[in-house]
Amino acid sequence: MKYHCIGIGSGPSNLSVASLLHGQHDIKSIFFEQKPAFSWHDGMMIPGAGLQVSLFKDLVTLADPTNRFSFVSYLHQHGRLLQFLNARFDQVSRLEFRDYLKWAAENNANICFGERVLEVDFDGGAFVVQTTKRRVLGDNVVVGVGIVPDVPDFARACLNDSTHFHVNEFAAKAGVTAGKRVLVIGGGQSGAEVVLEMLRRGGGQAPAALSWLSRRENYFPLDDSPFTNDLYTPTHSNYFYEQDEGFRRAFIKRNLLSSDGISECTLRSIYQQIYSLRFIERAPIEISLLPFREVRAITQDGERWSIAASHLGANKPETLAADVVIWASGFKPAPTPFLQPLRERLELEGEEIAVDRDYAALGKLPRNRSLFILNGIRQQRGLADPNLSLTAWRSQIVIQRMLDVPRVAHLDAAFVSWAPLAAARATSRQPRREWA
Repeated sequence: MKYHCIGIGSGPSNLSVASLLHGQHDIKSIFFEQKPAFSWHDGMMIPGAGLQVSLFKDLVTLADPTNRFSFVSYLHQHGRLLQFLNARFDQVSRLEFRDYLKWAAENNANICFGERVLEVDFDGGAFVVQTTKRRVLGDNVVVGVGIVPDVPDFARACLNDSTHFHVNEFAAKAGVTAGKRVLVIGGGQSGAEVVLEMLRRGGGQAPAALSWLSRRENYFPLDDSPFTNDLYTPTHSNYFYEQDEGFRRAFIKRNLLSSDGISECTLRSIYQQIYSLRFIERAPIEISLLPFREVRAITQDGERWSIAASHLGANKPETLAADVVIWASGFKPAPTPFLQPLRERLELEGEEIAVDRDYAALGKLPRNRSLFILNGIRQQRGLADPNLSLTAWRSQIVIQRMLDVPRVAHLDAAFVSWAPLAAARATSRQPRREWA
């Protein structure tokens, strides 16, 4: 069987492509997902947790507002659009957005669950994709396998199911913190949400002590201002791509809090909860906020964990003890071992597969046969790459490339002129593949 588009993975990146292709009967597509059913950060579905992006930054709206798989369409189909408007939520619930994604996946017959891709090769005329159930051919392959927990090497070997784990498993293990001394490591949004959830627990469900350690100098908020959000537009994404590697790395470091900071409402809730526990309820819980520290090592000492840390300001060693350690240390792109047969064909940029401006891998492949890389090229495409903000636009670019049709120019009338006024491309990073 031959397809115009074969997708690997069914997270938001590929689910967006599948949603925009749905109903286009002249384009034959199929998407393989190794999990038996749809899931999206299920271990982080904490009550009250919300998205850090607008509801319009869903799977399809910024590319096709009339698409049946929009978030508004989901609300309408479930008979709660008016109630959603009347509720006037400050953020879309992460639980509800997960349900929306699940609805989109389960209503798309082109997505096949419980089928893992074993390898992808190229026979000179088409991609050859071998799964656990079949062998198919495709003109184009879209890789959107998502992210996996990122834990330091020194800690990975001693992770376990009950007292030392990544925040991605917190929802399923939340009961293990009751009456324990708990350490949360990581000063981003996921760490903040776990801290807030444990602070809200009362009675026998509350931890005996809660420490929150962050490498950052403080618990910094997400910069959600209008001009900062302009960093998450197609214009800036294209501008970023054209810059040299040194500029791009420095830019990501300077502007990290535009994507990895903590929502202001979460920070306020944490502060207010600590105030209430300390001064009003006089709760016995011991709370320690430990910014500007870095964990150097972790060892098990009987039933407790001993954590060697360093104060980054004073450059002084510190030792902490905890019954339960939760790493909120972020995520990294998932590995792609199935691409091994293609490795010699593909160019690399640092540790990433090098791509052109259409997100197609650079290397020894024909112009009309593309391997697209989604949510795995932040060093080339910037902070927006793993973010939901440009998902629909990126999918549109991928589809237009596959169909060899002109790009839609009116989508992004940016206020800010990021590129030089002469509109000349940076000579330090000339594109290695032109637009179609």
